[in-house]
Amino acid sequence: MAANEETLGAPPVLTPADRLTLLQVARQSVANYFARVEDPPPDTDSPVLLAHGACFVTLWSRTGGELRGCRGEVTAHQPLIAAVTQIAIAAATDDPRFVPVTPAELLCLRFEISVLSPMQPIRPQDVELGRHGLFVVRGGQRGLLLPQVPVEHGMDRAEFLRAVCWKAGLPADAWQQAGTRLFSFTTDTWDEDNP
Repeated sequence: MAANEETLGAPPVLTPADRLTLLQVARQSVANYFARVEDPPPDTDSPVLLAHGACFVTLWSRTGGELRGCRGEVTAHQPLIAAVTQIAIAAATDDPRFVPVTPAELLCLRFEISVLSPMQPIRPQDVELGRHGLFVVRGGQRGLLLPQVPVEHGMDRAEFLRAVCWKAGLPADAWQQAGTRLFSFTTDTWDEDNP
């Protein structure tokens, strides 16, 4: 079955105030981590922020625009506001591709948040660039790429499929092999420059 509007869930609907709150929480959580201050309990009555949600937090250098860290989770198992708190800290301190962010860098970073829809199985030919993120699973290996990745890097569909396999540590053609499971998702993505 093709992934379309009827079969592909949507991310939760966030208000502008919800988006701003999550950006503030993400930045403050990293600042609190550096200051060794415990994060206070979430101060919100937004049902969307208190509902379970899956998200990614991406950190970008404001000076050169380089990626500085990105972490996330694919399963909604805790309130979205709590997920953003934990994942922002992980993006700053636990992305194995980069040295950890330093406290001095914090002001020079732009925070981006992507809230994920539920995962849905998808056939490779149904992947829509710029709309679908991909999650590939084969045995214990997993890889995920957000929907904006193929657009930012000028990939076609086959390149996107190969890239998500590479991210999982799989052969580039693993998406064509039996036993490989491919899932899609959509995101609601915003950042501090475009809340």
